[in-house]
Amino acid sequence: MISSLMNSSRTGAGRPSVLLDMRPLQGPSAARGVGAYARGLLKGMIWAGFDSRLTLLLDVAFDAPALPVGDYKLAGCRRRSHGQVAAYEDAVALNRDIQRIGPDLYHAIDFHLPGRSPCPLVVTLHDLIPWAWKGPGMRGEQFRYGLFRRLLPRADVVIAVSSSTADDAARLRVAARQRLRIVPEAADPVFSPRDGAATRVKERWGLHDPYLLFVGALDARKDPSALLAAWRTARGLEPGLGLVIAGEPGRQAPVSMAGAVQLGRVDDEALADLYSSAACLVFSSRYEGFGLPCVEAMACGCPVAGFRNSSVPEVVGDAALLVQDGNGDALGRAAVEMMRERERWRHAGLRRARKFSWTRAARETISAYESVLG
Repeated sequence: MISSLMNSSRTGAGRPSVLLDMRPLQGPSAARGVGAYARGLLKGMIWAGFDSRLTLLLDVAFDAPALPVGDYKLAGCRRRSHGQVAAYEDAVALNRDIQRIGPDLYHAIDFHLPGRSPCPLVVTLHDLIPWAWKGPGMRGEQFRYGLFRRLLPRADVVIAVSSSTADDAARLRVAARQRLRIVPEAADPVFSPRDGAATRVKERWGLHDPYLLFVGALDARKDPSALLAAWRTARGLEPGLGLVIAGEPGRQAPVSMAGAVQLGRVDDEALADLYSSAACLVFSSRYEGFGLPCVEAMACGCPVAGFRNSSVPEVVGDAALLVQDGNGDALGRAAVEMMRERERWRHAGLRRARKFSWTRAARETISAYESVLG
């Protein structure tokens, strides 16, 4: 418990202070994309020398998460709800928390926003998939995140993680163009080519044959059926080729993935080994706000084959093979083509991945703060 943080406050002597919501590092979100974003942005802020101006907001109902060493302060909040109604409680309670802590700016990095922020509000927008994508299962997501959509137009600055997400925000009229900033995510430095990865993967999971890799949940948007179709086509061209799936399957996952090796959630070092020794990342997602697994894979020298949709083309550039959206057979053929020229695609991916860094993302985020604070 970290209840002592409830008495923390930081009011404004000296340089302007920022309250950065790090609650996504606590609970289930820590293992998801928003958790990776929180860790990466915080590290970038420290590397950029901005940490002394940060106060990190944590939930006292949970233990404090593992945090990098830095000159930031901590502040706590207490919530009764941590499920689907939590955003409604936050809409009221965050107003009081911000007043108590007294920052000059509040930065929300997930779907929980204050109803009326007493200070300037910056929001990171990861995606608007419940409204932008027309696939199955989105009606419930629209209800779950409906309050976020209603409150987002009140933000002073919206940081979109891709041009595609910024376009969605403008098209759906949740953020005016002049309030949008595009700040791409990046891979953690742990994601790099790893010597001995194939040996460790073999020893830990018994993976002997070449394998295609998929990373993420197996919900409808990730199109598990297209993933299996891609694998069937690839095996027809390269007999013995396996399929490895890393990540929690999620509530929408199929009962069976027809012989694929499902590892569940793995830590970042193990995931970097999986990327480094995979023949190709097969990214069957039908819509992304950014597409972090693509950058992680490229940073490890793993070729990437995916569908041409949403943010994926702007993230991978010409360092991946993208095929018609939803065409699993074409995806499988692209994966085999890449694994047969692995060194070419390995070097292309490494070059592309270097365009993304958390230091750059932090500096551009600080610039967004300064545009509000003056």
